[in-house]
This record gives sequence, C-alpha cells and structure tokens, in this order.
Amino acid sequence: MREYYAFREGTRRVRPRLFLPVLLFIVTVFTTMTAGAFYEGVNPLHDPAGLIKGIPFSASLLFILGTHELGHFFASKKHRIHATLPYFIPGPPIPPMIGTFGAIIKMKAPITTKGALVDIGAAGPLTGFVAAVLITSWGLSISTLIPTPPPGSVELGSPLVFKALSALMVGPMPEGKELMLHPVAFAGWIGMFVTSLNLLPIGQLDGGHIVYALLGPYHRTVSILMVFGLLSMGILTWLGWFVWAVLVSIIGIWHPPVADQHIGLDVKRKIIGISTIIVFILTFTPTPFYIS
Repeated sequence: MREYYAFREGTRRVRPRLFLPVLLFIVTVFTTMTAGAFYEGVNPLHDPAGLIKGIPFSASLLFILGTHELGHFFASKKHRIHATLPYFIPGPPIPPMIGTFGAIIKMKAPITTKGALVDIGAAGPLTGFVAAVLITSWGLSISTLIPTPPPGSVELGSPLVFKALSALMVGPMPEGKELMLHPVAFAGWIGMFVTSLNLLPIGQLDGGHIVYALLGPYHRTVSILMVFGLLSMGILTWLGWFVWAVLVSIIGIWHPPVADQHIGLDVKRKIIGISTIIVFILTFTPTPFYIS
C-alpha cells in the first residue's frame, strides 16, 4: 500500500529517513516472532526462550511484505518520485492475529503519467506475489498431514494459486486427512491474501491505480461495482467483506487524475496491467475463513 503527499521537492536530493522505519521494523519483528511462536504451540510469555520458534513465520511474512513495499519503492525511484522506506505496522501478536497490520510507503510527489502509475502500482503486487509463491512452496513442503478436524473448526479458503501449489508440493489428499499448514505456509497464504486485497480494483489501492491507467473515466464505475460486490460477498460468504467495503468507501473510491492525461499506455504497460489482473484472480478467494 502507499500514501501520497504532494509537495515540491525542487532539485534537492532527499535521503530516506531511517529512524522511524527501522524502529517500526524492529518492533514488528518482535510482534510477528511472538505470533509465530504461538502458532508453533509455544507461549513466549511463559517461555521467553521459545520466541526463537517464531523466526520462520516472522521472516517469511516480513520477506513477503517487505518485497511488496520495496517493489513500490524502487519503481518510484525509477520514475524520480521521492518515497520513504517501508513503514511496517506492528499489531497484536496473539492468535488469531499475526503481529502486524502490514506495511506502507509514503510517496511525496504526484504521479504524472499513466505509465508511471502502472509501473509503481504493479511493482509491489507482482514482486510480492513472486515472494509469496516461493514462501508458500517451501512452507507446503514442510507441512504435515493430520486427521480431518471435527466439524466447527475454522479453516482457510484456498485461492487458485494456493490450490495449484498444494497439488504440486503435497499431492492428492489421502482419505480422512487434512493438511496442517506449517507457519511458513501460513505466512505464504497471508501474503497471497494481502496481495489480493491490494489488487481490489477500488479507489487508490494498487488495483485501483491499474484500473485507472487502463480504463480512465470508467475507474469510478468499476470501484462502485466492486464495493457492491464486497457487500454481496459479505452476505453470501464472509462477513469481513463488509468491513472492507466500509473501509475502502471511507478512504475513497475516486482516483485523482494524472497530469499528462494525453499520454497513453504502451504495449508493455498494458501487459503489466493485465498481468496484475491475472494475479488478482489467482490470489483472491471469496471465503478466506470458514467453519467446516
């Protein structure tokens, strides 16, 4: 995700500030390690030494989130738009929470062309998606089979790419067995879920930037339809979509115009834009959580 702050930088070269991003990263390492330890069955509040058990989950999750945000950062640098280093946001470490609310960067100048909008908007989800696929593949290879849990258990929905990786890395599921995800695989699943949320074609989310660059004046129509789609899924699949529908509506479903409206997209940028739509389809699941 990104936040935009428009002001004149002039010709002065701006160095990224380090203190706050580094401090937040250190705190988020601790909170995600704590969450990872809980997912490994260790209570670090009672056994501080057990905190080390949370390293695989923490490292995997922060690698995906960091790759996503650095994708935006380096794409911004390419287009000479000043951006901060990623700000990781620590969160509650007690399950079902994961110790972080994600990460953002702040961009301190407006994006002036549709091509730059595609490059910067797509760089995060595409690089984050590659990282999530790698982490998920590794995590699935070290996951274990357990007896099918009793009815009433909370389970994770599987997006298309997760199902494909599971079939490749684990194979057919034996009768009466269920796959217990290793925390590394769970981190990969979270990475895919975050990727799909960022690629929702609404407002100034990454997906909204891509849709604006591709469709221009039809962007708001797509945003409105997607909000109604989230509300519908909130009724039919998962109540959490209500929260997202309200949240994105508050943030705003409009998109500010780029300065150079007359400059269209070249073939390369159109392919990148279409690729992000494909990644959205591969990572999106209508029911992220459900009761078996």
